Amino acid sequence: MNKNNLCIFFSDTGGGHRSAAEAVAGGIAELTTSHQAQNVPEVHLENIAEQSHPINRGFVEIYNYLLRHHQPLMKYYNWFVEQAKPNDSDMAYQLCRPYLYKLLGHYEPSVVVSVHPMINHYVARTIREMELQTKLVVVVTDPNKVLWKGWACHDADLTIAPNDLAFETLLKQGMDPKKVATIGMPIHPDFLRPPSVSREDFLTSLGLKPNLLTVAINSGWAGSKKLMRVYTSLSQAGQPVQCIFLAGHNQELFERVKQQVKTSPVPTAVLPFHDNMAELMSSCDLMVTKAGGLTTYEALARRLPMALDLLTEPMPQERGTADLMIEEKLAAPLYSPEDIIPVVRKMQPGRDEQRLVLPPEHELNRVDAVYDIARQILQLCDGVSLKSSAYSSENQL
Repeated sequence: MNKNNLCIFFSDTGGGHRSAAEAVAGGIAELTTSHQAQNVPEVHLENIAEQSHPINRGFVEIYNYLLRHHQPLMKYYNWFVEQAKPNDSDMAYQLCRPYLYKLLGHYEPSVVVSVHPMINHYVARTIREMELQTKLVVVVTDPNKVLWKGWACHDADLTIAPNDLAFETLLKQGMDPKKVATIGMPIHPDFLRPPSVSREDFLTSLGLKPNLLTVAINSGWAGSKKLMRVYTSLSQAGQPVQCIFLAGHNQELFERVKQQVKTSPVPTAVLPFHDNMAELMSSCDLMVTKAGGLTTYEALARRLPMALDLLTEPMPQERGTADLMIEEKLAAPLYSPEDIIPVVRKMQPGRDEQRLVLPPEHELNRVDAVYDIARQILQLCDGVSLKSSAYSSENQL
């Protein structure tokens, strides 16, 4: 076995799972560099769900299509997956088996990290069948009680929970508490560093004014068109405001918003999917977004106030995240497009990132947890030695 291979597996169902994979990889890179570690593993990221079989690719495409065009139907997709349990299906596994055998045989990793609930069980079964010495680590990215059942993989060597809420649900699903560590959400180190570009330079580069209240409307990885209604309502706020509209991977939405901007009184920069959200979040005063686990915690790391998209009933796992953020007064709910108006009226441009103190409840203040997540993973890799962590947990192995 090549002891220096470490694989991180995910799926591009939305953008959060890729963000989590990249965050874990970034945490490992920073930790091994800062500690001048020896025998550093080579990290490989693979979106294996859609590569494993055309049927699985179809499920991913359906997920993203519904997310982009018919979000109210997502609850039925969720219900179907929870009832059908494709991750526990022997027939489905047999379809994926040749791909997984080839992949794990190629890398022979010492550790596999899964950041997607539909991947864990197949990977664990393949490791067992191939009689590999590979360790499996599952990093849960839904920070609430409403978890996909697929997160609970009893064959995983370690499952990392984002908070006590997820930990309790994993135990109810039969997980061994000795194999679950409550640490936090994996947020990329970029969100923990000071911005490399000033607010003035960033907004000026987009043709916007640095001293104007700036609202970012984030339509998500898939680009949900319903947030255009929130954008239209911004003009009714009765105070100077400008906007950054993120259209995600939705070219049709991108073109539609560009046309609407031509007649809007709100100065607006329209962007497709943006690959440097850490800088963007540091340059605006409010972000309108759906309650994705990774996106909301990235905003927390930047101390960025949020207005959460509840125009239609969110997916069950995001409903819990929304409730948590709203309850802790870290976000305002948007049940209708006009709800953005009183939120904007209360705000002033040029926020102080250090003014907002994050609450300790449910690990909300553990925005730097990626380093302890990386440490836990590296401890399972042979030959890697790091200094001890200052963080401790009753659930940490």
